[in-house]
Amino acid sequence: MTSTTRTEPRTEPRTEARTPPRTHAPDPAVDGDGFGTLSVASMLAESAVRTPTRPALHFMGRTIDYGTLWDESRAYAGALRDRGIGRGDRVAMLVPNVPDFPRVYYAALALGAVVVPVHLLFKAEEIAYVLRDSGADVLIAAGPLLVEAVPAAASAGVPLVTVLTPPVESGGPDLPRLEAEAAASAPIERHVSVRPTDAATILYTSGTTGTPKGAVGSHLAIVEQVHCALIDAFDMRADDVVFGGLPLFHTFGQTAVMNIAFRKGASIILLPKFDPDQALDLMNAHGATVFTAVPTMFVGMVEAAARADSTPPLRYAVSGGAALPVALLEAFERAYGAEVHEGYGLTETSPTVSFNMVGEPIRPGTVGRTYWGIDAAIADSEIEGRIVFLDGPEALGEIVVRGHNLFKGYLGRPDASAEAVVDGWFRTGDLGTIVDGIITIVDRKKDMIVRNGYNVYPTEVEAVMMRHPDVAMAAVFGVADDTHGQEVHAAVVALDGHEVDPEALVAFTRERIAAYKYPRVVHVTDSLPLGGSGKVLKRQLVEQYSPVTAPDAR
Repeated sequence: MTSTTRTEPRTEPRTEARTPPRTHAPDPAVDGDGFGTLSVASMLAESAVRTPTRPALHFMGRTIDYGTLWDESRAYAGALRDRGIGRGDRVAMLVPNVPDFPRVYYAALALGAVVVPVHLLFKAEEIAYVLRDSGADVLIAAGPLLVEAVPAAASAGVPLVTVLTPPVESGGPDLPRLEAEAAASAPIERHVSVRPTDAATILYTSGTTGTPKGAVGSHLAIVEQVHCALIDAFDMRADDVVFGGLPLFHTFGQTAVMNIAFRKGASIILLPKFDPDQALDLMNAHGATVFTAVPTMFVGMVEAAARADSTPPLRYAVSGGAALPVALLEAFERAYGAEVHEGYGLTETSPTVSFNMVGEPIRPGTVGRTYWGIDAAIADSEIEGRIVFLDGPEALGEIVVRGHNLFKGYLGRPDASAEAVVDGWFRTGDLGTIVDGIITIVDRKKDMIVRNGYNVYPTEVEAVMMRHPDVAMAAVFGVADDTHGQEVHAAVVALDGHEVDPEALVAFTRERIAAYKYPRVVHVTDSLPLGGSGKVLKRQLVEQYSPVTAPDAR
């Protein structure tokens, strides 16, 4: 028994060659890599040449122009070069949303090295795992994060260089300082040549199904993401001021904020740790015109607007990272007078797959249509070595993607790469539909709840609960149950100044969705566990609220 509509599957058609294939002698002009070059470092470098005095960053009352930021990155690159860092080396960085993030990021890329941004909330053991797994040649860590960085680097046997730490004579730690080494080194003149398909980044997935995997991204995938966004998706202008509260160690912040803004020559407001009231103050002070965030940040901004006397002159907002409830989208639009454009993507897709394009009618509840050059399709969720497509407007299945945006694979995990990419299509693990080219995400396959044999999609239930006037955030998840297989639970956070009555919320939800979908148990909490990208960590909620089974007394 299931609520999923099944449609007739089809496999990718196979054609037989009518004549024997031609044979050609290998020729580097046809079979080689060619002479073309492409570097993510050019995002900053070329804007610095074209508009050196235009503001690039606003941070802590200081504005840094493009020329200065690139000069500082070239100086950092000179110091790293003198340390022996070059093409193909791995530069791990544990740096928050401060000007040193782009300085280090573009410095490493300018040398042809591969950047390995590390999650800021990782503990020493987790950082050491990333350093060892990535084969890091150096770790650059900000002073406030040295408590975890120092033992991690020592454990992994990786050299540690600091930024944002005072010198020893001023009470700082006895560690190498990148600022001092840059001052003593000659800056590089220009970024080195790299092939378009060379590795640019190694970004570690959240590890929800095991240890984190390093997804390797190419210069081509990242640069094409930026150009597709600027040509078709975003109405980004050179005089735009973009809010940069998304963590830059994550693919969303790196590409959808930093690289896109720098390619266009716009400026970014940096905020090391997101606080909605501080964010609103900064956005008002700098006249922010574009707000890019994850849904949990939208919740905070709606509440901050209710406490504030004014709001910034936003032209539009961008949401990604997780499903944005329609009720929250509407609340933000009322509070700020700006349309919210929702998109969809993953670390392995660099990141954007689809988007509700700026300038086109918004379709709330959907993630829009694919970027140019990217295909998406609905496939049977049970794929064994081949893609089995599902046809028809009602087809619900796993979203699979192909295009220039795909990653190069998981570092050191050929089996995982082969499982993730089948026949050139990346298996996203997300369930959805595609109607008239518009993608709707139903839920993560692993988050789907099966109650009494019926499929329950948490995002659908959450969207209903978010319409309750007392609810700020809701997360729906399944807990193992002897009678029903899984029971539907929800963890909710109340709006400022409100209280949530669990029984009243259950009744509210029950009136609006089918009987098998509504949560039987509601947990009211002060906050939800969030990952680095702002996604709710539902596995932690399952662990927290699952009943404890007594040990066998035999």
